Amino acid sequence: MEIVMEGPINPQVMFDKILKSEAGSVIFHYAVVKSQAGGGTSAGIEFERAGDMEEEMSRIVADIKQQWNVEDVLLIRRIGRLQIGDTISLVAVSSPASEDAFNACRYGLERVKKMTTLKKTEKLI
Repeated sequence: MEIVMEGPINPQVMFDKILKSEAGSVIFHYAVVKSQAGGGTSAGIEFERAGDMEEEMSRIVADIKQQWNVEDVLLIRRIGRLQIGDTISLVAVSSPASEDAFNACRYGLERVKKMTTLKKTEKLI
């Protein structure tokens, strides 16, 4: 499941989306805007589409499902201007086994961080 959105991410709604009856493990990773940017102190980040984000995210989900025993995968990327502490993205995985859930979530996180269909602009103070 792939979602691109502008508003905040509701954790309970996302948990309900990813929980499956065969899942013994559900892993969530939220990336948040931090105050220290690569070149100084951040005032926030602007994220803009730079291509077909849903298609790129769909390929990530397919790769995860091919490599690990998972029930479901949920990837969310936010676009728009985000402030310090706002959630940037969510990678969530449900699996019968915790090892697969953790490994798949870590892999998904690394792929989501390197998306090419998203333009990131740091807003420095």
